[in-house]
Amino acid sequence: FELKCGRERTAEFVNSLKLCTLAVSLGADITLIEHPASMTHNTYTVEELAELGISESMLRLAVGLEDADDLIEDIRQAIEMAEKGNA
Repeated sequence: FELKCGRERTAEFVNSLKLCTLAVSLGADITLIEHPASMTHNTYTVEELAELGISESMLRLAVGLEDADDLIEDIRQAIEMAEKGNA
């Protein structure tokens, strides 16, 4: 998914998450989140990222076994923190 913000606010969003673990390897039994532009595709130029459709605010989420309502609440609060800019 993609946030409607830049890289700094995207980092604030990720840092505000409490149930999601920042990790390159997706596919565990816990919920993992990845920022492709700075992780798996960090060697690409800005132009190459744009060609691939990978923006500074794109994130990959692999949902684990946590309660869906808990994950939704965690994502909601992280969006609010990033919007305020005080994560």
